Amino acid sequence: MRPDSARIARVVTGMPATDGAGVRLSRVIGTPQLPDLDPFLMLDEFGTDRPQDYLAGFPDHPHRGFETVTYMLDGRMRHRDNHGNEGVLVPGSVQWMTAGRGLVHSEMPEQQEGRMRGFQLWVNLPARDKMIEPRYQEFAPERIPVVRPGAGVEVRVIAGQVGEMHGPIDQPATRPVYLDIALDADARWDYALPEGHAGFVYVFEGEAMVGAGAQPLRMQQLGVLDGGAVVAMVAGPGGARVLLVAGRPLREPVARHGPFVMNTRAELQQAFADYQAGRF
Repeated sequence: MRPDSARIARVVTGMPATDGAGVRLSRVIGTPQLPDLDPFLMLDEFGTDRPQDYLAGFPDHPHRGFETVTYMLDGRMRHRDNHGNEGVLVPGSVQWMTAGRGLVHSEMPEQQEGRMRGFQLWVNLPARDKMIEPRYQEFAPERIPVVRPGAGVEVRVIAGQVGEMHGPIDQPATRPVYLDIALDADARWDYALPEGHAGFVYVFEGEAMVGAGAQPLRMQQLGVLDGGAVVAMVAGPGGARVLLVAGRPLREPVARHGPFVMNTRAELQQAFADYQAGRF
């Protein structure tokens, strides 16, 4: 075992939840088990073949003070906001939305049947950036680099760096790493995180052994990383597909309620007042 190997400090299993107008999903970060993991505030996985589980979608709702990251695996989702932005997320695409000072947006399915599958991650913003102007970083599947750093290993680099390849997302505050890693049966890969980053591994297909001590993680289990920068992973006999997500912790106070994440209760109250007054 390498002396700089990370270990799995905790294992968390997603909890059934609903959001929006009744969309069924699994909440992995943002539960009593794991309320947050600085700088990450929430991780939801949605995946179903049943249209009744997703057709109601996520009608107009506000955000302030953080970022939402939507990664589509299957299906099509249309987003609109009150600033005139609109687009469709297709399989393999990524939207990194910086809500900043505030916007009102919706995410609604563009399909009546078939599979809808993907992830939404919430990433906190530092106090200095919570009131910046909203912006989007949106990338079609062909804009996401794919690298093969080892035998039986394929990595989609959404954010961060693998070898000489950089993901398209730019966020200097948290310097995020967001990798979608496909491992063939028994394949192994080690990845060195930037120094000081906090993060997690989430297995969404198959099974993998992760970190010092080869902690087994089954499908829909998240492992919180600790104690080193190098993340070792080995797929089980059926292969695995894994998210590896990490970022620079902000280490700031968090005041959150529903769709608003600020640093103080007074800032939260101001967010509600601004929204109700139509200032988003």
